[in-house]
Amino acid sequence: MKVIVWPDHDIPNVAMYTWFRVGSRNERPGITGLSHFFEHMMFNGSQHYPSGEFDRVMEQNGGSNNAFTSEDVTAYQDWFPKDILELVFRLESDRICCLSFDPKMVESERQVVYSERRTSVDNDNASLLDEQVQAAAYVAHPYHNPVIGWPSDIERWTIDDLRDYFKIHYAPNNATMILVGDVAPEEVFRLAEQYFGPIPAQPEPPGVRTQEPPQLGERRVSIRKFGQTPLLELAFHTGAADDPQAEARDLLVDILTSGESSRLYRRLVDQDRLAVDVSGSVSPEGFDPGLIKLSVTVAPDKGPEAAEAALLDELSRLARSGPSAAEVRKAKNTQLAAHWRHMKTINEKAERLGTYEVFRGDYRKLFTAPDRYDRVTRSEIQALARKTLDAKNRTVGMLIPEKSETSQ
Repeated sequence: MKVIVWPDHDIPNVAMYTWFRVGSRNERPGITGLSHFFEHMMFNGSQHYPSGEFDRVMEQNGGSNNAFTSEDVTAYQDWFPKDILELVFRLESDRICCLSFDPKMVESERQVVYSERRTSVDNDNASLLDEQVQAAAYVAHPYHNPVIGWPSDIERWTIDDLRDYFKIHYAPNNATMILVGDVAPEEVFRLAEQYFGPIPAQPEPPGVRTQEPPQLGERRVSIRKFGQTPLLELAFHTGAADDPQAEARDLLVDILTSGESSRLYRRLVDQDRLAVDVSGSVSPEGFDPGLIKLSVTVAPDKGPEAAEAALLDELSRLARSGPSAAEVRKAKNTQLAAHWRHMKTINEKAERLGTYEVFRGDYRKLFTAPDRYDRVTRSEIQALARKTLDAKNRTVGMLIPEKSETSQ
């Protein structure tokens, strides 16, 4: 286990993030969603702490916790007073060493996850469209599969599936631990050795061999579903988190979608009145090449086709003429402000350190990020737009609302 410590003595608290390099990209057909399922199971009992005890002990001692799963990682977050540092190491190591696989708890959490899927995906039109667009954009790579899993897989995991998956991926040698707060590095390293050192290392998990082949033409997804608002999403293949053009990519997305002065907001919302909101992201942004996603909440009295035409016109204009100097400066200022805003609290520092260490290979890159953004030129952004925002490289998704649920 790699342990990184950033002492910060402003307040007597600690933020701990334990990142495991396991997410939906590590799942095979039949067990999709297992990574996310363990996010639930890790709070449901271990050898020395029965179900619910992890949360109770943390709260009783003034701490709190959470977790999240992505395509690439599962991270466990703890926030607590510095005086219970050893207790938190004891809690965390116990569930890595000796997690409970009680069949009743497995079935209970299976139903919780299935309900979560219905609420957050099946009954959420924007999430459903995003899931379908991503599945269409990836025909070979496991980014095709949703993090929460496909419904039939959620229903059919076995205890053996869980045990095997946990043994392969939940070993200290597959984790990175980040601590920021009122701690001494020597004490942290001593506790890490004391509590995680005895847990056996496992062979390195199998790598993800499948690479997504180049997309050779536009793909389209159309959903008709009960709802009030038409939705549009475009996805373009791009590089991984550590791609040399990552900073130019972030600036490109900001120029297109960040704020009411962005290209797409001005065109689709202010000028043409075709939409009520636009947004953009790089997702997945992980170990393997991801997607630039552009999402549009279409005006209720407009169709997604008109919004798509206007959006594509703006993308073509950007690729043809490039961004203005003012647009580039605004995007750089946006990134710089976000960088320093994320350095304000111990929690945000821990999250950013972990993100750079795990996804970009070195936590020290966090501290040179402003310089890398500042060095990006207008011509680099334009070249990236020409290369990435190409018709052959895009997947287009539309959700056209039906008037009633019975019309689906």
